[in-house]
Amino acid sequence: MGLLDLFYVASLPVIKVLLITAVGLFLALENVNLLGKDARIQVNHLVHYVFNPALVGGNLADTITFENFVTLWFMPVNILITFIIGSILGWILVKITRAPKNLEGLIIGVCSAGNLGNLPIIIIPAICKDKGSPFGDPDVCYKYGMAYASLSMAIGAVYIWSYVYNIMRVSASKFHRESTASIHSIHSIHASGELLGPFPDECSPESPSKYPAKEDDSYSQLLSSTEAGEKSKVSMTDKIKQKFKAIFFNSNIKAVFSPATLGAIVGFIVGVISPLRNLLIGSNAPLHVVEDSVTMVGEAAIPTITLIMGANLLKGLKGARTPFWTVIGILVVRYILLPILGVLIVKWATQLGLVPADPLYQFMLLLQYALPPAMAIATIAQLFGAGESECSIIMLWTYILASVAVTLWSTYFMWLVA
Repeated sequence: MGLLDLFYVASLPVIKVLLITAVGLFLALENVNLLGKDARIQVNHLVHYVFNPALVGGNLADTITFENFVTLWFMPVNILITFIIGSILGWILVKITRAPKNLEGLIIGVCSAGNLGNLPIIIIPAICKDKGSPFGDPDVCYKYGMAYASLSMAIGAVYIWSYVYNIMRVSASKFHRESTASIHSIHSIHASGELLGPFPDECSPESPSKYPAKEDDSYSQLLSSTEAGEKSKVSMTDKIKQKFKAIFFNSNIKAVFSPATLGAIVGFIVGVISPLRNLLIGSNAPLHVVEDSVTMVGEAAIPTITLIMGANLLKGLKGARTPFWTVIGILVVRYILLPILGVLIVKWATQLGLVPADPLYQFMLLLQYALPPAMAIATIAQLFGAGESECSIIMLWTYILASVAVTLWSTYFMWLVA
């Protein structure tokens, strides 16, 4: 298969993404307003809670077995490597460009987290269904390609909401603390220009004294040891309960176990456990109607996700200014440095026997290094209120250039593994 033929095959899925994205962008315009802000929120909830879990769980249950699960262990490691290398390059970019404080976490986030779910789920089936695909039978390619893409989506969601989420949370909280401190320092300057230092807490007449009164000390000494023990025992129990509540009801933990991740867990269990698999999977299974229903719901995910992605990019056309060299640096990291390092890492792992000799699987591992930033980064930026407008501009440019970069790298990756 020639290089031009590979380029043609690689460009088709990206062109499809751009066409549907353009439709989503059109539907989000104020004059049309079919995908306005409220509509996008509702459709996003539908995708997040219904379509994505059905898509991920259904594909994993259909294709993952205990035997091939053992051979896919390198994919979580590979995705973790992309996050670590990307965050290191993002940190270097922050230092070189001297980016504003409110953008530091955002820059590291977009450099580390790629769109590991939505784009592979769109790109892989389009490549597999094309007649000139180098991956053999279209049906077999689609079956295993969707399994790889679904696994990539599930693992990527866990890393984004645990690793990247905390990087951006720490950066945003640091920026907000510094902003608050600067506001307080400004308010402390008198009209004459003299600095008015605040009273220390212990010297303020309105604040209670740091040192307890002697009467309180003598009173506490009158407490019986039994009462003191019960009091400390109750407080320790309350502390343990509070710790458990903080862990299990933390929004970060809930985000890690997102519906897509839970769908992946259910899909793994059904696929790996033979009795459940024989009961639900396959045309001869007694409850195969359940699998058919889940698959039908999951098929709505891809076009809906693409439309929403186009509608969200409209914010970038109305966003604030982002430093020029920061955007250029992000493009260099995502579309030049990461793919080059990805080729070296995957080839090294293949030579060591860590990756099986499956061209489609190797292509999936390579593709994970050449993707635009994850759309979830925009959600996290909005959540912490740091660089939301700038994030829209970054997303706009990275996804516009993805049409060229992802196509070129996909062509090279197919030539490399074919």
